[in-house]
Amino acid sequence: MRIFRIHAYLTAIALSLLLPFNASAQQVNNVTVQNVQGVPGVYAISGARIVTVSGPAIESGTIVIRDGKIEAVGASVAVPAGAQEIDGRGLSVYPGMIDLGTSMGLIEIGSGARGTVDTSEVGDMNPNAQAIVAISPHSAHIGVTRVAGVTTVLSLPTGNIIAGQAALINLDGSTPREMAVVPLAALVVNYPTVSTVSFDGFFNPQEVNINEAIKTRDTQLDQLRDLLREAEAYGKAQDAYARDKTLPRPKDSVVLAALVPYVRGEKPVIFTAGREVEIRGAVRFAEEMKLKPIIWGGDEAWRAAAFLKEHNVPVVLTGVLNLPAREDDYYDSLYENAAKLQKAGVRFCISTGDSGAHVRDLPFQAGMAASFGLPREEAIKAVTLYPAQLMNVADRMGSIEAGKMANLVVTDGDLLEARTHVRYVFIGGRQIPLVSRHTELYDSFKDRK
Repeated sequence: MRIFRIHAYLTAIALSLLLPFNASAQQVNNVTVQNVQGVPGVYAISGARIVTVSGPAIESGTIVIRDGKIEAVGASVAVPAGAQEIDGRGLSVYPGMIDLGTSMGLIEIGSGARGTVDTSEVGDMNPNAQAIVAISPHSAHIGVTRVAGVTTVLSLPTGNIIAGQAALINLDGSTPREMAVVPLAALVVNYPTVSTVSFDGFFNPQEVNINEAIKTRDTQLDQLRDLLREAEAYGKAQDAYARDKTLPRPKDSVVLAALVPYVRGEKPVIFTAGREVEIRGAVRFAEEMKLKPIIWGGDEAWRAAAFLKEHNVPVVLTGVLNLPAREDDYYDSLYENAAKLQKAGVRFCISTGDSGAHVRDLPFQAGMAASFGLPREEAIKAVTLYPAQLMNVADRMGSIEAGKMANLVVTDGDLLEARTHVRYVFIGGRQIPLVSRHTELYDSFKDRK
C-alpha cells in the first residue's frame, strides 16, 4: 500500500511536468509582471515643467538621463543623439518620493498568512537583525507603490526594544542587494513606554498597576543603556587590538559589533515615540548616550516643537491623516503637525508609517499637510529632499540635479493632488512599466458585463 502511494505521488509529479509550458509560464507571468525591472537606456524628457525642489522650477526644460543618473537638466539642454525622447509638454517632472516609515518587502499579508511576515525576531535586543536580508523584491506592494510615484523607501524591522537595522531601498531590482541604496541605514529602537494595559495569551486586556508599569519601563531603559555602553567598550577594545596585536583579542559578538557605528554617532538611531513625554524622554536618552536620534511617529511632536528645535532632533511624521489620541485635542491637530514643526524650524519629513499596502498614499499625506498650513513647496520637500537629508543621501537623491540618481516621476498635474496621474516613472535611470497588481486586476475585470 505504501509502495502504491509512492508510485502515485511520483506519477503526479511526472504528469505535472508534462503540462503545457505556456500555461505555466502565463501563471508565473501574472504573478511577476508587475515587478519586472525597468528598462535602462539614454532618455530625454523635453518641454516639461521641472520641479527641481532644490531650486526654482524650470517652466519648460529638458532632463537627460544616462547611466542611471541625471546627466543634464535645464531650459536650454539639447537632446542627445540616439536618446529616447519623451515629449513632456503639459507634464511636470518631480523627484521620486521617499517614505521613511515602511516595512516594505518584509510583510505581505499581515493577518492570516504568518509565513509572509518577517518583521521581527525573538528577544528584546536584536541590533544584528538586518532588514535588507529579508526583503522580498517580488512583493505585490512594490509595484503598487512605485506606480504612484514613490521610488524609495526605508524598510524598518519592528518589535521589542531594539528591533534591528533598517534598509533604504529603491523600488526596483531583482534582489535585495540590487535594490539597496544604504543596506544598513539606521538602528530602530522602540523607546520603552509606560503602559498600564497588558495582554494575556488570548489577547485579553489586563490592567497593570502604574507603579509596576513605571518600574518595567525603567528596567528596559537600564537594559538598553547597559547594552549600548557595552557596545562602546567593545568597539574600543576592538580598535585597541587592531593597533596592538599583543593585547588579548576581544571575544567576537555580532550583537555588540552591530551597535558600534551607532554608539559612535556615525549612523542615526530611529526612536519610535508618539506622545510628548516619550519624545522628550527619547531625546534626553539619546543625548545621554551620545547617539544621533531621529524621532519616528511624532504624533505630539508639535507639543515639543521648541524642545526639538533646541536639541536639533528631526522627526519622521507618520500620522498626518490620523485623528488625535487625546479626546480634548482639536480634530486637526495631526493635520497641522507638519506646519507647526516647519514654523518652529524643526527638521522633519512626512511618511505614511504603513507597512506596505498604503505607502502609495504618501502624496495624500503631504497634500493633507499642505491643506492645513504647510506651504506647498515644503510639502513636496517633505516627501523628497527632506527624507533624503535625514538619511544622509541628499547628495544622491531627493532633488533634480545633474549627477544625482535618476529617480523621477512625470505627472500630468500637481504631485500632491489626488486627481493627478503618473505618466512615467524612472528609478536608477530605468523606465519603470506602470504595471501593478491593481492595474492587472483592472484589466482583468474592466470588460465584464
